[in-house]
Amino acid sequence: MIKVSVFSEEKAWSKRLKNKDIFFKKICRAFPKKYQFSNKKVLFSLLLSNNKNIKKLNKNFRNKNKSTDILSFPFNKKIKLPKNKNMYLGDIIISYNYLDKPKSQDLELFKQKTIKIFIHGFLHLLGFDHKKNKDYFKMLREENFIYKHVKSKIN
Repeated sequence: MIKVSVFSEEKAWSKRLKNKDIFFKKICRAFPKKYQFSNKKVLFSLLLSNNKNIKKLNKNFRNKNKSTDILSFPFNKKIKLPKNKNMYLGDIIISYNYLDKPKSQDLELFKQKTIKIFIHGFLHLLGFDHKKNKDYFKMLREENFIYKHVKSKIN
């Protein structure tokens, strides 16, 4: 079972997502079976942020002095899920400003982009990366697989 703890430091998120906790928990429940982690308790945190704060984190932890759409901080480099135990995966931070472009986009498009970037961050917590081309395509396939599964269950 996946448990996500959602925190927000950007008020604008509430304009687009009325109940953020339920929204992200619903996404996790809609993940394909291989990402459900039945008989285990898999935990991670999600911080809904903005460009200003994510830029600070990117500078402090990745030495990149710019904002970005998402940051993921895996707790461990290699994931080995223990049997019947709790496992903390790490932290995800998403910038509202990146997802709210263009400002004229409707709520449905905003939610789709949020789901996609959330899945991307989740895969990073599981050890997926996109530094090399082959890893990029592997991660992209998994993102699309999970996204299609989620969309079929929550629409």
